[in-house]
Amino acid sequence: MTPAAARHSVVAADTYCVPAPFRAFAVRSDEPQHAYEARAPSGRVHVVRTTFLDARSLARLAAEGRARMDLLAFPDIEYAHTRWQELAAATPHVADLAGQVAAALQLTGLLGDDAADCRRQVHTRVDHLGCCGAGFHNDVSRHWSRCLFWILALQVGDVEFVMPHAGLRLALAPGDLLAFDPALAHGLCRPRDLGQALAASFETGANDQQFFLTGELQLTDERWAALGSPWLPVEEHEHRGALDLLVASFDERSGAIQRLSTLQGGMRRSVCHADVPHVG
Repeated sequence: MTPAAARHSVVAADTYCVPAPFRAFAVRSDEPQHAYEARAPSGRVHVVRTTFLDARSLARLAAEGRARMDLLAFPDIEYAHTRWQELAAATPHVADLAGQVAAALQLTGLLGDDAADCRRQVHTRVDHLGCCGAGFHNDVSRHWSRCLFWILALQVGDVEFVMPHAGLRLALAPGDLLAFDPALAHGLCRPRDLGQALAASFETGANDQQFFLTGELQLTDERWAALGSPWLPVEEHEHRGALDLLVASFDERSGAIQRLSTLQGGMRRSVCHADVPHVG
């Protein structure tokens, strides 16, 4: 299945602004399989401008998410697990909603050419995501260090998806599907705020809440290598002067990385975030 009139583009997200004394970004893992490895972030955001959801279907899906959440004010972010059967029931005029999302993701090539794998990954889990703006943060705990995230915009107005350390500001519209590396800090901003996530801009008025569908794409080591972000020994990243994004914290408003002095020395084998069984 090919999504009708979908347009795929790839946006560079690799104009990195790395704070001194570091020279690069990398993310380590708190899973044993990559305990002594790290990978560079993926420097691309994939955007698919989809058309398979009409205004009524977008509104119905957004209403389904809103009913499951209690969003109060910036920077509230909530997730609510759902199932494709429930989503399909809310959009009876959309043929095979899960298949349409899978086909849109297949356009990105992130999972290779295997349509069945795209559908399997989409069916693994799907959630409603709601927020009142989003301060800057990243998502790398547990298995997420080996995932890309996808989000499908349902209700968005006057917002940009921003990655402050990657030179990315991307205006969102309903129906946009994004796939990106959650290791990099990201948030939602008003265009007039020039890449700053300001509470006052989301406190009152129209478009104060945003709603999405979201899921994850778990990539194999081979796929990460094909995307230019292979898992390598931590010593290689130490040589590059990499900052470990697994333990970084970000200023909610600007995305500035905090407490840099405590992050030095993170790319050493002796600094392990995973619970690795002792052998011997």
